[in-house]
Amino acid sequence: MENRDELVESVVGVVFSTNRHECPDPIKAVVQGSIPKWLQGTLLRNGPGIHSIGEMSYNHWFDGLSLLHSFTFKNGDVYYRSKFLRSDTYNCNMEANRIVVSEFGTMAYPDPCKNIFSKAFTYLSHVVPEFTDNCLINIIKFGDDYYASSETNFIRKIDPQSLDTLEKVDYLKYVTVNIATSHPHYDSEGNTFNMGTAIGDKGKTKYLIFKVPPTAANKDKKSPLKNAEILCSIPAHHLLSPSYYHSFGMTENYIIVIEQPLRLDIVKMATAYFRGVNWASCISFHNDEKTWFHIIDKKTKKPVAEKFYSDALVFYHHVNAYEEDGHIVFDIIAYKDNSLYEMFYMANLRKDLTQDTAVTSIPTYQRFVVPLQLDKKTEVGVNLVKISTAATAMKDKNGEICCHPEILCEGIELPRINYDYNGKKYRYVYASHVEWRPIPTKIVKFDIVTKEMLVWTDEMCWPAEPLFVPHPDAKEEDDGIILSSIVSSDPKKSSYLLILDAKTFKEVGRASVNADVHLDLHGIFIPDKN
Repeated sequence: MENRDELVESVVGVVFSTNRHECPDPIKAVVQGSIPKWLQGTLLRNGPGIHSIGEMSYNHWFDGLSLLHSFTFKNGDVYYRSKFLRSDTYNCNMEANRIVVSEFGTMAYPDPCKNIFSKAFTYLSHVVPEFTDNCLINIIKFGDDYYASSETNFIRKIDPQSLDTLEKVDYLKYVTVNIATSHPHYDSEGNTFNMGTAIGDKGKTKYLIFKVPPTAANKDKKSPLKNAEILCSIPAHHLLSPSYYHSFGMTENYIIVIEQPLRLDIVKMATAYFRGVNWASCISFHNDEKTWFHIIDKKTKKPVAEKFYSDALVFYHHVNAYEEDGHIVFDIIAYKDNSLYEMFYMANLRKDLTQDTAVTSIPTYQRFVVPLQLDKKTEVGVNLVKISTAATAMKDKNGEICCHPEILCEGIELPRINYDYNGKKYRYVYASHVEWRPIPTKIVKFDIVTKEMLVWTDEMCWPAEPLFVPHPDAKEEDDGIILSSIVSSDPKKSSYLLILDAKTFKEVGRASVNADVHLDLHGIFIPDKN
């Protein structure tokens, strides 16, 4: 589109701020090209679908009400459906015809559906506000069950086929976490690993790693979380100001927790409602502090003794992590500051799109390497990394290990890999490409070895996170296809599901749907068991 103002209206109006309509009954997509016959199952995605209720609008794009949608593949055909998550938040807002439940970037006054605060009790955890159950970020699998999730202590069980909303689940009934990630890890045995923060638990604030066993090991069929096990707890450096995090890393034998200096001020959060500010304003970045790397041994369930750190950074997504010759290699998408969240305030979206300046902080694909076999006699300033990489790790005068990353590339976000290679040495990452702010117009395949980047783009089309599905007879890491839900802002073109050959990055097919497809955040592919 030649006119910048028209493009801004297209992106902000059509893609970000327009309320979507659900499509509860499956509709058959129009397929161009072909759908691989072996592709049988459902792509299930989650993201914001309602941004205004009555005369009120959410302040931030990430606050929108959850809209689940799915693409089901059956014998070369594709079927689409979508449903709003019928959370308590959704029901209260719709009944009142206005926003009455607070979200992270939008504080509601008053909030009649729930009491914002508990009464003052002995422990700090009792003054943490009760959060929304608008679970709009991702889909988590526990046992054979699927849950819509965000970053609070609430998740909502859903039916992955009908997209119906089922029971509300509170993590606090099973593990003491007030906040938890929407990016768990899964091992080959069917265990689900996740991370959360216990705020003020017995006077201490801790990061907890917990494991939920598969259904086969679950004696209570009512909830897989009944058998959740705390693997490890890590004391936060700051009791009243724990680190914010969105994901963590896992190898075969270790879990990587990054305690970044992007911190939640719990006292400010507990008083935000009375002070007339949102919870997001209670997060601050401390660029003069260290970023700590906690390496937890899964067998001993304890952190390794050495203290590893890096310069201040902000990150949301781990890419992958693996072990190599006595080292742990972990890759993340990092920023120099916390401007990413600020960019997605609705008031900032239009301003950001009309400015010609670059994003304040470009996402950078960084590789850190942590040596596990340390010689205590090693002198200060000597590089302890013994594998082939530009990343370094050096002992400082305090005996702590300062790590500096290798920069693999810039400008990519929402990274996904072939998950069969999670925790293993890998070569390829699939991601959204950020070239012109604030949202991606391209998806890419990046080769870590050659640094080659293959690109897909389509005019006036806005791609969601690319997801890799392996071929059932895969011989190589990139044997499979890439799926991405594409929102079209061109009134002459329908939105569609894109299918790319993961090896060549050439289009295999697309499935266009006559439905109100929204730009989503994260999701999973559920293979057909038949």
